[in-house]
Amino acid sequence: MSWVETWYLAYALQGATVAGLVPILLPLMVSREGGMAQVGLVMAAVSLGGLTAPLWGSLADRYRLHRWLLTGGLAVTAAGLVAFALTAGPVSWTGFALRQGTGAAAAATVANLFVVEVHPQGEWDTRIGWLQTFYGGGQVVGLLLAGLLAQAHLRLALLTAAGLPAMALLPGWLGTPRIGSPPGTRPILRHPARHGEWTISSPARLFHRCTWRDLRALRASVASPFGRFLAAWVLGYAGAASVFSMYPVLMKAAFGVPPGTSSLAFGAAAGLGMALYSPAGAWAGRAGSLQVLQAGLALRLLAFGALVLLAFAHPPGQGSWPSSPSAAWSWPGRS
Repeated sequence: MSWVETWYLAYALQGATVAGLVPILLPLMVSREGGMAQVGLVMAAVSLGGLTAPLWGSLADRYRLHRWLLTGGLAVTAAGLVAFALTAGPVSWTGFALRQGTGAAAAATVANLFVVEVHPQGEWDTRIGWLQTFYGGGQVVGLLLAGLLAQAHLRLALLTAAGLPAMALLPGWLGTPRIGSPPGTRPILRHPARHGEWTISSPARLFHRCTWRDLRALRASVASPFGRFLAAWVLGYAGAASVFSMYPVLMKAAFGVPPGTSSLAFGAAAGLGMALYSPAGAWAGRAGSLQVLQAGLALRLLAFGALVLLAFAHPPGQGSWPSSPSAAWSWPGRS
């Protein structure tokens, strides 16, 4: 039995775009005209679009618009990238970044539904695992491609990035299964996560079950160990997101690492991360999930601590971190 379907290619191309090219090209584009604050605003707009996921999930469930949401989301993402490349200014860029994030959320939210509403439950883990592998593999390819395109004309690079979700329209429309009437109950997905945590709007990050009723039900868990876990996870993820949202700009400003090199390093790290998910899962089965989580957070803390020390040890000058608060909001050597 084949666990891979034609429409997985659409999500591989989406992963290459929104998780590989967008996190590199958008910060670089904005940094050439504005400062770090504008970079953060634009990347926050991309993530803000992901908060529309429950809306798209509700529309998919109510009106059976799964295929339309996938292809429409891909088209909106492509259009947002084209518009971003052809305009300038923080207001326009923020609006088009929000459009990209919204389109990516619409496409990603229905991804798992093409599996759970078509195939028997015994196949869900394997099929969704392969789907996430395609998405993660697309991310790695996108990061490597960003490493090459970042050294060329950025507007041309963004137009090239827009071509990937446009190409995904064909397998997304023709390859996806037709989903009929809604099931009586919505399954809660439990499956292996084969993706990078910094992935923007990946299928594993967006769930249609997130409703106000679900959020209100979480209040009873706030004082429990699960609530403390959620608080720790939010803090840990927020810290990582603050770095990865402006990753290429940060690497250039703090360490003098050119975007091409930092993008290739990011791609190598993403590929290594994919290879480590299976050993980490086996370790969790032997020692428990808590030990694996604590080890991962400790390793992240050590890595960020090392980056802070390297940033302070880096000699001042071109490519170093700005030496004054006022200079911290401008891009070194911006044109």
